[in-house]
Amino acid sequence: MSQQNIYPPSSSEEKQVEHKIILLYLMNRMDIPMSNSQITQFVLEESYMNFYSVQQYLKEMVDIEYLDFSQDNNTTRYTITGDGMKALETFAAYVPQHMKNRIAKYVAENRREVMKGFETTANHFFDHDTGEYIVKCGVYDYDTLLMELNLSVVDKEQALLICNNWKSDVGRVHAQIINILLTKEDPEGVQV
Repeated sequence: MSQQNIYPPSSSEEKQVEHKIILLYLMNRMDIPMSNSQITQFVLEESYMNFYSVQQYLKEMVDIEYLDFSQDNNTTRYTITGDGMKALETFAAYVPQHMKNRIAKYVAENRREVMKGFETTANHFFDHDTGEYIVKCGVYDYDTLLMELNLSVVDKEQALLICNNWKSDVGRVHAQIINILLTKEDPEGVQV
């Protein structure tokens, strides 16, 4: 039996768990993928963790599949996974109420700014429950959502192709989808 199984967690280990759960809580409350810099900015502004700890925790949570990440134009964005949600539900008590309040305030004040980075969005993540990749594509006019598509695909290559195609020609794709949806066909398949 290892010593970790014999002795209760140290206060340092408890603090690491608390920090990881706070990061999960933040991403869950924001409810859109957050960039590494946005996450780091939050914890540094709150003086809650240092830069190196945040980077270590993000990497560890990706490794244990609590977070998924995608890279877009040299920006790494993180999303919480199903396993991450389960961990958050199990350990939510580790998030002190004052941190929940700070996170709620941060989300209320910064969600629009975070979304501005998503004027044209195309992100993907692996859904561990279904074994498929989920692709989320969107286009915004400032704060107004114009269109959002959520697709389930079987592999990462398809997810990346959809993301790249969406980003490279969102105007044409958006217009074609709108045109298809606005075109009425009669029962014989003739466009009206």
